[in-house]
Amino acid sequence: MKRKQFLLTTITAIPTLAFGQFADPKSRTKNPFVVRSGKSRFGEPMKYKGVHPNDVIISKKDTENALSVFAFTGYSKVGPSLHLHFHQDEFFSVVEGNYRFVVGKETMQLWAGDTIFLPRNIPHTWIQLTETGKLLYAVQPAGSLEEFFKEMNGLKKPPTEEEAKQIHLKHGMKLVGPPLQL
Repeated sequence: MKRKQFLLTTITAIPTLAFGQFADPKSRTKNPFVVRSGKSRFGEPMKYKGVHPNDVIISKKDTENALSVFAFTGYSKVGPSLHLHFHQDEFFSVVEGNYRFVVGKETMQLWAGDTIFLPRNIPHTWIQLTETGKLLYAVQPAGSLEEFFKEMNGLKKPPTEEEAKQIHLKHGMKLVGPPLQL
């Protein structure tokens, strides 16, 4: 009977232990806040590929690492390399413009007002199809995506393919293919 009780206790504790690695109750924001359009949560602007604003608007620090939310503004027809997140689900809402998403074997076109959900461990990418565009997107749990963007933003030159692979792995992602081309 003691073995059975030990196994039951261990099995029921696993979710608590797994969640515990993400939670930091000391950092949870207790008060509401506003992030103004075109601004970032903590005043640290980030640029995707050195040009496109990609700002944190709700930080993992606000949510005990439950999620991070970003606002992306694209000024050209760009998008990320085909990649996957090991531990995070992701969603994108198109605020302005038109985008093509590839998720696994599916290709979908999204317009302003559309939202797409991208489950973890499924390769995905997107490309902006219009001259300008805006996305609101989030990852859950937050993991270290904020730190990933800070690290990429801090590079003095574009990373080599190997450097990019290592930075992605360090932050719980894997590069699996090139970006989409028009």
